[in-house]
Amino acid sequence: MNLALAGQVVVVTGGASGIGRGIAEGFAAEGARVAIWDIAANTAEVAAEIPGAFGCVVDVTQPNSIAAALAATGDADHLVHSAAVGSRKFGFPFTNLTPEDWPRVLTVNIVGMVNVAHALAPGMIARKRGTMTFIASIAGQIGSQTDPPYSASKAANINFAQCLAKDLAPHGVRVNTVCPGMVKTPLNRGIWQAWHDRQAPEDRLDFETWGHEKIRKSTPLGTWQTAADIANMTVFLASNRAGQVTGQTINVDGGFVMHW
Repeated sequence: MNLALAGQVVVVTGGASGIGRGIAEGFAAEGARVAIWDIAANTAEVAAEIPGAFGCVVDVTQPNSIAAALAATGDADHLVHSAAVGSRKFGFPFTNLTPEDWPRVLTVNIVGMVNVAHALAPGMIARKRGTMTFIASIAGQIGSQTDPPYSASKAANINFAQCLAKDLAPHGVRVNTVCPGMVKTPLNRGIWQAWHDRQAPEDRLDFETWGHEKIRKSTPLGTWQTAADIANMTVFLASNRAGQVTGQTINVDGGFVMHW
């Protein structure tokens, strides 16, 4: 897209797989220097496959782990926070879950976001520039019953990003949220698996059929979204072409969620 991001440093949490990896590849294609922060043991190997990227094994729930990764990365021009987990259970109705299914999801998805924001904001404030983009989900807007802890955590991501946008705007730092719809990721496959395992044998669908049925019923454009689709929006938001965009929640969802 030639968005003048060459040489800039971008931290992508959760960048070793799924949407996060697609985002890392999108920034690398623009010539950015990409720091992939991920809890996965193969983070360095994944980074080696992406031009201009390097990897740090990071647990976003641990401030000391984040601090060590930031020291290795240096000043970051942009943050894309994509690290997240689901409960790996089918949550409809919510009583299929227990209160014990909530804490890990909320800790990774909400406290992790808070930890990363606290770590990177001071440097951006000092330099009077930077962007933060948080990958949430349409589940955070529509109260998706598939996985209530995940949905609730993504609603919190959207809300906290708006708080950050207001706080950081006077310092020249922009903050936005991108909400994917139906993307073929390990997390989405885990949602299908949890649903599948609770069905009677005659009602089970394979992953592709399950996904296409959901898309047919809910998505006007009628197709899966891809990690590259999410990356395209995220890379744009980090560029100066989006210089007047902050505090926004942008859906890349094929029309799944429409507000009027």
